[in-house]
Amino acid sequence: MENRGLAVIKGAGDLASGIALRLHRCGYQIIMTEIAVPTTVRRTVSFSPAVYLGETQVEDVTGVRCHSLEEIKAAVSCGRIAVIVDEKSEIVKQMKPQIVVDAILAKYNTGTSITDAPTVIAIGPGFCAGTDCHCVVESKRGHYLGRCIWDGPAIANTGVPGLIGGYGLERLIRASDDGVFRGTVSIGDQVKAGELVGYAGETPIYAQIDGVVRGLLQDGVLVTKGMKSGDVDPRCERKHCFTVSDKASSIGGGVLEAILCHQTANPRTVLVVLAAGDSRRFESNKLLVPVDGMPMYRHILEETAGLSKTVFRRKILVSQYEEILQSGTAYGFTTVENRDSSLGVSHSIHLALEALEQELEQGSLDGICFAVCDQPWLTKKTISGLVNGWKAGKTGLGTVSCRGRDGSPAVFSVDYVPELKGLLGDQGGRAILSAHPQEVYRYETGDPRELEDVDTREDMAPGSR
Repeated sequence: MENRGLAVIKGAGDLASGIALRLHRCGYQIIMTEIAVPTTVRRTVSFSPAVYLGETQVEDVTGVRCHSLEEIKAAVSCGRIAVIVDEKSEIVKQMKPQIVVDAILAKYNTGTSITDAPTVIAIGPGFCAGTDCHCVVESKRGHYLGRCIWDGPAIANTGVPGLIGGYGLERLIRASDDGVFRGTVSIGDQVKAGELVGYAGETPIYAQIDGVVRGLLQDGVLVTKGMKSGDVDPRCERKHCFTVSDKASSIGGGVLEAILCHQTANPRTVLVVLAAGDSRRFESNKLLVPVDGMPMYRHILEETAGLSKTVFRRKILVSQYEEILQSGTAYGFTTVENRDSSLGVSHSIHLALEALEQELEQGSLDGICFAVCDQPWLTKKTISGLVNGWKAGKTGLGTVSCRGRDGSPAVFSVDYVPELKGLLGDQGGRAILSAHPQEVYRYETGDPRELEDVDTREDMAPGSR
């Protein structure tokens, strides 16, 4: 299955595990964090028992406890879910995942930040979408369960569990005293109201309703009086004890929707426009010369201004010219000044990569599309066609082509960033495309003039090439 990216899920209880299961089945690699002594009651549908068992299975997926980065990478690479003891989720800083999901269900934010990853999602109350995270997924049973909230909080915590089979608070098995928990029944057992189900220290704990024991703490957990220690399902469907719940599945679906929506609305490709050349053959700054009623450089700024926001995450303009930099800012570009154009086009490429350093480290980019300002007849249709075709083709490289001739722009997977950084002098990305011909996707344009770059005044005449 295609690897869609790495997700860290904070928490490994039953709701977090339902999220993990759904994402895992859709091709995401999963790391789950837990505390040293988990307090999960629905242990048969949670990955948290891997902490003390070493390995556990939820439905058809296996979770394994990992103690090092090497063990984590080995686990996820072979299709397992990595479970680690990491109460402060330090793994987020170490692994720089594409996705972070806070599924601790603490009812307040224990430390999740919207800057933790390119996509940050939180479950239930205690978070504000747009401030703490990109999206909050509703966790309260009822009409809004599993819905994505893009602005504001989830429904406030009521302290009352949702109804199952007509029962709410009565479903819960709560510790009757402070002490070490010990169960006298097992998950899947049928019990009657008033039946002994365990002890908190030496104090007995009784079921409040008839039903099937759906969840129960593992023996040895230190509990406090009133602490949730299990639950009874009045529907008496034993198989429900061993499959992910409707609630967990619904929240998992909401998380998947949030990831896909956020990544679609926030594309993972960047456009870099290079406009720092010295125009030696033109004998003046060709980029400022009018072409069809406007300065040459402005043509690509105009064309990219009309592109759908789903094509590029952002746009960067590299130039040595103040007028072009100011115009780029007005068109929504991040501008980078090249103060030493004599170092060649490779220097402009390196400056652009420096501006993208944080996003590259976070893993929030898939590719970088490079274009130049001296192709005044290039169209937005061709630019977006190249990027979208490259994405669909899943190749490492892409370029525009017409009648057997390749040209600019060109797009590079982030895997080629080291080679881009290795370019020298007037070497451009074309050298990399030539070195990896089997990896090149070609977008065919029907108009050869789109590929024409203006080097001399004669090149500006119609049909000059």
